[in-house]
Amino acid sequence: MKAYDMENSAWARFSEEERIEVEEYNKTYKEFLDTARTERLAVKEIIRQAEAAGFRSIEDVTSLVPGDKIYWNQKGKSAILAVIGENPLTAGLKIVGSHIDSPRLDLKAAPVVENKKIVYLKTHYYGGLRKYQWVCMPLSLIGVVYTTAGEKIDIALGENPNDPVLFINDLLPHLAKDQSEKKLSEAIQGEMLMPMLGCNSTEEKTKPAILTLLKEKYGIEEEDFASAELEVVPTQKSRDAGLDQSMIMSYGHDDRVCSYASLAAILNAAKGSHTQVSLFADKEEIGSVGNTGVQSSFFQDFLAEMLALQGHTEDLSLRRTLRHSEVLSADVSAALDPIFADAYEEANSAKLGYGICICKYTGARGKSGSNDANAEFVSKIRQIFNTANVPWQTGELGKVDQGGGGTIAYIMADWGCEVVDCGVAMLSMHAPLEIVAKTDAYCGYLAYKAFFESK
Repeated sequence: MKAYDMENSAWARFSEEERIEVEEYNKTYKEFLDTARTERLAVKEIIRQAEAAGFRSIEDVTSLVPGDKIYWNQKGKSAILAVIGENPLTAGLKIVGSHIDSPRLDLKAAPVVENKKIVYLKTHYYGGLRKYQWVCMPLSLIGVVYTTAGEKIDIALGENPNDPVLFINDLLPHLAKDQSEKKLSEAIQGEMLMPMLGCNSTEEKTKPAILTLLKEKYGIEEEDFASAELEVVPTQKSRDAGLDQSMIMSYGHDDRVCSYASLAAILNAAKGSHTQVSLFADKEEIGSVGNTGVQSSFFQDFLAEMLALQGHTEDLSLRRTLRHSEVLSADVSAALDPIFADAYEEANSAKLGYGICICKYTGARGKSGSNDANAEFVSKIRQIFNTANVPWQTGELGKVDQGGGGTIAYIMADWGCEVVDCGVAMLSMHAPLEIVAKTDAYCGYLAYKAFFESK
């Protein structure tokens, strides 16, 4: 099979046996999508699978030898898995870095409001989403609340088929003359993204009745929202898309299609000469900030802890480890969309169903905010994929002056690592429901596994 082939899709290049493997892989991927609905749930599921495969918390080990499997849980919202290789850590790591947060609506600290006897939840959108796409669809409320007494309450409203759902209203077309003349970015504004929570009351006000229901159902008071992390996400679970079932429609493909591929790869890869590391980061969609984002110290703290377990406590060892490490920044890319072809430069756009996408640079316009990978490292990645017969392609994020975007690549490059963006190309990125090709999802797994196993 030719690894780089822009004339034939990956499906056309796969054997019948490989096509069966594509379907089997995507069954488990859809299960992950439907379980890991938020970054907290993703970490929980990642660690569950890791522990089942023999990984132990780094806090429970006193030394490290080749073959050891360890993990780091960063405040329940980011995670790292590592398989210790034969070479010393200072020889460098093989790192696949993905993120597990996705665009969504977050509840404000004082979210419950009433207007004309209808009770709403006030939200603040998270990440680069298009606000008009989030109206008139079933929505779930997922997250945690810490009560005045410090008790943790898990919320998953809308996830059970018998649950009620939330809903953000839009203006009926009969009265939308003025709204229809506005720009897409202005027709639905941020403060209008308010899910309806209820309208029944026998009293003058509805809000007290809703607060009573919250107390009865979850044991929470209005003040408890101040110490909560509650996310509004689409209720719709993953579904096969297309008559030929060649695609998956789901919330959160960005970036769970890459994070699951990284998880599956590190769980199944043969032990390598270099230590293999899967990073699952939070906060990428808002700049990798906070103490669960990659701009914080937690990843380097994890490396320092590993080095200490092998007897290296000096700062120079950490710097050497990073300098000699190689990273695939596992984040999604934009697939060419023929319906909106004017936004793309076709010759340099990835295509749906043609394999994992190598993106040498991201950024905006003049490559601002980009890593811009070195040619030597891109050459090495090409050789790894070609040798392992992994279908791959190249691409970038649309026309030069059309827009742009970024990943965690530039942050890890700042540490001295060799980094290139390498992820699954998709359609409808950052929409409530996104589309990926099953073959591309599987190629992500093949690519990361081949990278882990390479010298």
